[in-house]
Amino acid sequence: MRTFDVPIHYRSFLITKLKEKRREADRMKKDFEPSILDFGSLEIILARHFGFCYGVENAIEIAFRAVFENPDKRVFLLSEMIHNPQVNADLIAEGVQFIMDTSGKQIIPWDEINEQDIVIIPAFGTTIEIEDILKEKNIEPKQYNTTCPFVEKVWNRSRSIGKEGYTIIVHGKPKHEETRATFSHSQEHTPTVIVRDLEQTKRLAKYITKELPSEEFYIEFSEQYSKGFDVTKDLERIGVVNQTTMLASDTQEIADYLKHTMIQHYNLSPENVKKHFADTRDTLCYATNDNQSAVKGMLDYPADLALVIGGYNSSNTSHLVELIEEKLPTYFINNEASLISTEKISHYSLKEKLVKESTQYLPQKEKLKIMITSGASCPDALVEEVIIKLCHLLNVKVNLEEYTT
Repeated sequence: MRTFDVPIHYRSFLITKLKEKRREADRMKKDFEPSILDFGSLEIILARHFGFCYGVENAIEIAFRAVFENPDKRVFLLSEMIHNPQVNADLIAEGVQFIMDTSGKQIIPWDEINEQDIVIIPAFGTTIEIEDILKEKNIEPKQYNTTCPFVEKVWNRSRSIGKEGYTIIVHGKPKHEETRATFSHSQEHTPTVIVRDLEQTKRLAKYITKELPSEEFYIEFSEQYSKGFDVTKDLERIGVVNQTTMLASDTQEIADYLKHTMIQHYNLSPENVKKHFADTRDTLCYATNDNQSAVKGMLDYPADLALVIGGYNSSNTSHLVELIEEKLPTYFINNEASLISTEKISHYSLKEKLVKESTQYLPQKEKLKIMITSGASCPDALVEEVIIKLCHLLNVKVNLEEYTT
């Protein structure tokens, strides 16, 4: 397994040793039971899989290498490297400047960028349009390209089924950097539409079955379909891919719904389904799948509450929150500083879309059981710091090294 050169302060001795022990005992990664850290009056139920994935570590290594290899040049990132505030802050501290924000809004005008500059492509990838802008400026986009291999896998899948005459349906958040990049690469080869969720998918199905007038499609799916899209023809053959950080169950539900729609509308037998629906299988990355499966395994254990650590604009982290908060009180926190005291916590509310403070989040019990996991862009060091902060707040005296032997 490849190891990456990432800043040492992102690592955690405790978490590294725990992950190594679990990996040795479960090389096929079939065990999704959590690790239990019993500190007496505090029990931590730690997810089997969490934290930096291959794509994130690869991106961080390339980004910091770009800085150190070019001390006399300006170094830019198209937008956030990954959705983690600590990592992005570290890059800014090294002098890296962002050209755009996460929504694609320009921060630094293109005419201020020249061929002497270094431009890093973030892990989410970028659009073909932006690649062309860089090439026109004689900046090679592949020089420091940190695009995740699993994102590129989705692009390749879209291209291959597009060449077979299928329209691509992308399950993703329309404004997310990765979805914008996937949409751009897909529409180069075939008509493409983005759907946010199952509800919007059901609306799309009504245009497939002609239950809704075609002209309404262009209003309802504004900015979510490719140029020249013909709703009367381009929905006759479809295939589904996704933003790699979406909920696996949601993508599967969307694919199943559209497949059933095509079977019913065209009266297809099982052997003829391919005439109208491409079996793309799920295009989620391994880390997203593993982290979501680990959360489901963790939820088999009783607990008082859960802490999910990560950037508040991280898609994969937000989906972990969604999975857990169905079962027990869940707090989406940024780092250990979010644990203000035993009485107060600062956390992000997905429903309200804001950071808020809640009180009395820790139940008054003789033994507290707290679940912890983190997103794929969260350094393991932050997880250890949250555990240490909990121990401090609850006056739990423990030597963490005892749990690494």
